[in-house]
Amino acid sequence: MSTQAPVVHPTYGNWRRPRRPGLGPLGLIGTIGVFGGIILDLIASLISLQVTLVMVVMQVFLLLPLAARTQDGRNVYQLFALRISWFRRKAKGSTTYVSGPLASRPGGRFRPPGLLSRVTLKEGRDAYDQPFGVVHHRSRNLYTIVLECEPDGGSLVDPDQVDTWVASWGHWLARLSSEPGLRGASVVVETAPDTGNRLANELLPRIHPDAPEAARAVMEEVVHRYPTASSEMHTYISLTYGNPNGQKRKGDDIITDLAIRIPGLLSGLMAAGGGPAAPLSAERVAEVVRVAYDPAVAGDVLDARAQYGGTGLDWEDAGPTATVETANSYQHDSGVSRTWLLTLAPRGTVRAQVLQGLLEATAGTRRKRVALLYRPIDPATSARIVEADRRAAQFMATSKRGMVQARAANEVQATEQTAVEEASGAGLIEFSLMVTVTVDSVEDLDDANTSVRNQLAGARLMMRPADRMQAAAFSCTLPVGILPWEYTLVPRELKEAL
Repeated sequence: MSTQAPVVHPTYGNWRRPRRPGLGPLGLIGTIGVFGGIILDLIASLISLQVTLVMVVMQVFLLLPLAARTQDGRNVYQLFALRISWFRRKAKGSTTYVSGPLASRPGGRFRPPGLLSRVTLKEGRDAYDQPFGVVHHRSRNLYTIVLECEPDGGSLVDPDQVDTWVASWGHWLARLSSEPGLRGASVVVETAPDTGNRLANELLPRIHPDAPEAARAVMEEVVHRYPTASSEMHTYISLTYGNPNGQKRKGDDIITDLAIRIPGLLSGLMAAGGGPAAPLSAERVAEVVRVAYDPAVAGDVLDARAQYGGTGLDWEDAGPTATVETANSYQHDSGVSRTWLLTLAPRGTVRAQVLQGLLEATAGTRRKRVALLYRPIDPATSARIVEADRRAAQFMATSKRGMVQARAANEVQATEQTAVEEASGAGLIEFSLMVTVTVDSVEDLDDANTSVRNQLAGARLMMRPADRMQAAAFSCTLPVGILPWEYTLVPRELKEAL
């Protein structure tokens, strides 16, 4: 009889969509409109019954679009506003961008478009005298630092080690809630077919001039054939900071403050299985953006770095020559991209490898970026949210007559577990996910769409294309600190109330 204990694979989950205040799908504003309308109807009924009926019809006509919602929670008014914004941008010509010496824009340089048009790039040095780039978002007065790491692979790793990495990553995310002035963070995993330049620059110079002809032929064949079956992967973590409590500080003081924080952030990443980690210099940040807009220059960038130690690329020249945004795609230089947005996270529990298929390179694509966006919530607000969700779940479970439904029981159990974890020091973070796929032509988008759908099914994710906002969504998946909730015309609090 075997005495060996069975291997237990840990599972993870217990994420929940933020509860919308108000009655059912109406939201807070809709609920206020309902009760306000009832009061007005009672007052009008004292005057005339006909006036009351007209007011009731008008109220139903105005409030019904707030109750009709899509799967991702958007109401009819939000869908209508998106289409109006799209038609206005098309009428103004904002969906087309041209830069360079022949463009009408002053300067004659290739500045990045859209949300990156008012961004500047600075550079500082951390405690280890390493250069790091600081992306300054002038319109929001936000500062972003970008870290690059090479995560340890999950192959041939014990489940205990994976569980330790996940716990360390959770601790690192919980630490973000206590970072002074942190507005948000993102993890961008970029995959692309291997260009072969890196392998060629590493092997070919090492071949001895007097090497046998057979050995030389073997090495040249390796350089020629190996990249066709391999891919390259880059992982970037961007952290975006603002001035805490509205304080006015000079840019140099903020860069000095960020330089002090970098070593601690890097050590936490390495403990969570991030492998060797280092901040990206300003030149490297510009190179990442340049390659994203023009994937054809990826090999040239690698060659320049191997031969000259750098490209000397400046932020003013990191943008594309021309872009065209359509309703469901974004055309830029040598690529065409489409971005998907998360609508529903996996229900139930998942294993640590749930995103493995989505993070791997997709055949037939130039580049693919998977961006996880995090918005830390401060401890005081986290406690209020957890307790409010707990009370709401208990009320919904006890208000049903007879036997409690299975979903309501699971909701109560999930909120109780969240309350215990939060009281034990865990952090509360809102997260979302975006996927951008870049192909060679518009005709290839259908095949890429099918591949992404298959990968999403394996990851148990539900996503939708970012139609009529492809340019902005493309910028959000770049590791430059674009936080969607910071760039909305409608304040985030008002959007949550809708």
